[in-house]
Amino acid sequence: MKAIVSEKGQVTIPKAVRTRLGLVPGTVIDFDTKGGKLIGKKAEESEDPVLAVTGIILNAVDIDAYLDETRGPAE
Repeated sequence: MKAIVSEKGQVTIPKAVRTRLGLVPGTVIDFDTKGGKLIGKKAEESEDPVLAVTGIILNAVDIDAYLDETRGPAE
């Protein structure tokens, strides 16, 4: 398959290749060269920092009780 580099330096990856590799909008691709060839591969997926800590607190905290304990009862 062939693609043409645009004036902006962009290349459209053929649909068959995108489908085969599971490339969707927003997919990060790392590029490298080796022996005069361009090599592109999906970047290692890093975990979303928010999702990484979701559920880390095992016991739910009653915020009002916590504030009463640390600041004293509300007036």
